[in-house]
Amino acid sequence: MSELNAPRAEIVAEPIILLDDVSVHYRIPSERIGSIKEYAIRVLQRKVKYRKFSALNKVSLTVNRGEVFGIIGNNGAGKSTMLKVISKVLRPNQGCVRVWGKIAPLLELGAGFHPELSGRENIFLNGALLGYGKHEMESVFDEIVEFSELGNFIEAPIRTYSSGMSARLGFAVATAHIPEILILDEILSVGDEAFQKKSRDRLQNFQKQGATVIMVSHGLDSMIAMCDRLVWLDHGSVRMIGEPVEVVAAYRGENL
Repeated sequence: MSELNAPRAEIVAEPIILLDDVSVHYRIPSERIGSIKEYAIRVLQRKVKYRKFSALNKVSLTVNRGEVFGIIGNNGAGKSTMLKVISKVLRPNQGCVRVWGKIAPLLELGAGFHPELSGRENIFLNGALLGYGKHEMESVFDEIVEFSELGNFIEAPIRTYSSGMSARLGFAVATAHIPEILILDEILSVGDEAFQKKSRDRLQNFQKQGATVIMVSHGLDSMIAMCDRLVWLDHGSVRMIGEPVEVVAAYRGENL
């Protein structure tokens, strides 16, 4: 049976994430200002004119427990902003966000790594940032090293790693424990094809064991294969929510 046709785990309609009329607005200077000094002077003189940019505009949706929920859309559609709102990294200007469960956000692989510390030391540092204790990380340390394929480099400082090596280690740390809610922003393109398949297999195993996964990716075929539902965002608004094949077909029909 192909990956695209693999049976999905049964999803119980029990909400784990709820967005109700959520909006995120930014104030952006309406004209270009050449330097920080000039900007500060013009702010004091009250001569800076702003325009409002809506990254999210009255978004309402529900994600169910155990669901793999995908977010698609063009660049600037509001996908990463939605992940940050769900992760409580960003507070919306309007609306309500409710989350029932512990979130492990992978908004940027390797975020929180210290460049002068070794891979080993950063495993424990990153684990602590994700809420795991020393003993919890010790119990999965060998698995993290094996999964990230960094055995020969684990004692080297992170500053000597390539971006791909750092990303692989970040993914391995964040997914060493089965989270209640895992949030992924453009993660499945990390590494070579073999590592990408290994990453997808791990996420599918999480879903079988009841974890909820929310993901953003431009790899539409992967989104069809892995997700139970998709939401299509367009300029901060919801265009469509539904079955992955139907949502991707509508999205491609407008963007190809």
